[in-house]
Amino acid sequence: MSTARTESPISQDTLSQVLRSIHLRGAVYFNVEGAAPWVAEVPPACDMAAAVMPGADHVMAFHIVTQGACWAAVIGQPPVRLERGDIAVFARGDAHGVSSAPGLRAGPDSPPPVMPRPDQRPLFKYLRGDHVLLARPDGATPPDQTVLVCGFFGCDARPFNPLLASLPPLMHIRAPDDTGDSWLAQFIRFAALESDRQRPGSEAVLERLSEMMFVDLIRRHLDQLPADQANWLAGLRDRFVGRALSLLHAQPATHWTIDQLADEVGLSRSALHDRFAHFAGQPPMQYLSSWRMQLASELLIRSHASVSSVALDVGYESESAFARAFKRATGSPPARWRRERAELDKGGRA
Repeated sequence: MSTARTESPISQDTLSQVLRSIHLRGAVYFNVEGAAPWVAEVPPACDMAAAVMPGADHVMAFHIVTQGACWAAVIGQPPVRLERGDIAVFARGDAHGVSSAPGLRAGPDSPPPVMPRPDQRPLFKYLRGDHVLLARPDGATPPDQTVLVCGFFGCDARPFNPLLASLPPLMHIRAPDDTGDSWLAQFIRFAALESDRQRPGSEAVLERLSEMMFVDLIRRHLDQLPADQANWLAGLRDRFVGRALSLLHAQPATHWTIDQLADEVGLSRSALHDRFAHFAGQPPMQYLSSWRMQLASELLIRSHASVSSVALDVGYESESAFARAFKRATGSPPARWRRERAELDKGGRA
């Protein structure tokens, strides 16, 4: 099967729909300064998600180099060098380290990560040497030090988040053009300043900006994907798969068949089945079922609609058929899922 890159002009709408559906949220928590030798390590996201972002299914750490250079790596994997303006996102929530030289690890006698109370800002770090500290409020940083703005993105992982599996464990976005025209370059400067000053409202400002940054990072990552990539993100830019995804996302309640979708896309039934599965990891009709469950979960959480109404909205004529499909996807019946997620959301707002 040929998978030559053929651009889809409408697939970006699909990305927007997914980003809205997974309830992306972000926050910048702290700056870190380091004078060599230094290393900061972050434990797996599953160990700290409840403290960092209560209510979020999945947490991703990010690090922006605002001065100097350093190395970043998933623990046990080869490191990458980060220059000023570079951004590292640990999209799969792996334990990772950022250090002044490749291969540095926190020793066994290093203090454990600081696990905060709910009313405290989280600082998850191990220290090595005497020169890793929170950035000075006055911004008076010696020129030989490295400065990072560090934070977290949160999102839903269940019932279905096609984006997460498409992202590498370490997403390295190189520094944008620093001419003043780059939105991302301006964000980096503004985020560093806002984090240092901690003015009233800084936390809310940084949360919104970091969400926008994540969207921009995904777009940049998509633009940089090699032509031979085979994942959901790469499928967005494929002429045929991108078109099929756009149709399924735009009309999820339609009673699609593989023949109807193939006619709309302009491929044979077998060719669409194979090409779609190559990029999305599952056939079109199975993908549609998964996406319907994600939409249903959003309706259950964000609205007061009855289960039968939600079932109709996502393409099921029978509430019982919908309930069975939802339980297969999530492990819980729709009503229980709604109650459990409401409790999680309350915890996140507490």
